Amino acid sequence: MNIFKRIEEDHKTQRSLMEKILATEGSSKERQTLFSEFCVEFEAHAAAEEHAFYAEMLKHEEMTDQSRHSVAEHSTALELIEKLEKTDMSSAAWLMTFKELAHENEHHMKEEEDDVFPLVKKNLDDETITEMLTVFNKRKEREKSPVD
Repeated sequence: MNIFKRIEEDHKTQRSLMEKILATEGSSKERQTLFSEFCVEFEAHAAAEEHAFYAEMLKHEEMTDQSRHSVAEHSTALELIEKLEKTDMSSAAWLMTFKELAHENEHHMKEEEDDVFPLVKKNLDDETITEMLTVFNKRKEREKSPVD
């Protein structure tokens, strides 16, 4: 597996969780569980991606703007998650905000897959790309581990 397949794997998980959440209603136990799972997955993924992937891109002038743009999209998604955590899950406002989050996240994932991956493949050597996977996996594991 390479970093691109690893990130795509996470995207598939996020897409599935978002779809399942959108199929739930009100403040159901199912919605609460799925949303909690999504938050853990998204936040761990974003932290690992920024650490392993975007930090490396920032070292190369031709990828700096794209890297900053992608990290800003993570920040927007995290702000929406924070807003959702403060909103009554059974309200129309919660569902509208979650739909916004799902839309923004889908845009971000598609942009990574269609635009960012080719940019990285063009500008980084195989050794660096291989190392990105190792760093990503270690960081994501650390992010998902319970705090002692």
